[in-house]
Amino acid sequence: MKILTGNDLKTGAVVWWDGQNWSLHVEDAVDVGDRAEEILGREEAARRVNASYAIDATRDEDGGVRPAHIKDRVRALGPTVRPDLTLKPAEPEALNWVI
Repeated sequence: MKILTGNDLKTGAVVWWDGQNWSLHVEDAVDVGDRAEEILGREEAARRVNASYAIDATRDEDGGVRPAHIKDRVRALGPTVRPDLTLKPAEPEALNWVI
């Protein structure tokens, strides 16, 4: 599974491609398959996102999306050293897969 991530151009927030727009929540990310470069090119040209890239991810048995690499898992939820600053995911169990 391939998903897209980047930073919102206006706010700098980490965002995830949900199939039509960018979401703050990794669980909204959709599999883009082999269309990653096409979508990324279009979105960067429209100046909605920057520093965007495709990453590998998996879908768990409950349908949740989990980035394959630890770097992107941390990006999905926020700093690991300050839990009070993390983005609270819709799925409470998501915090169990950061590390």
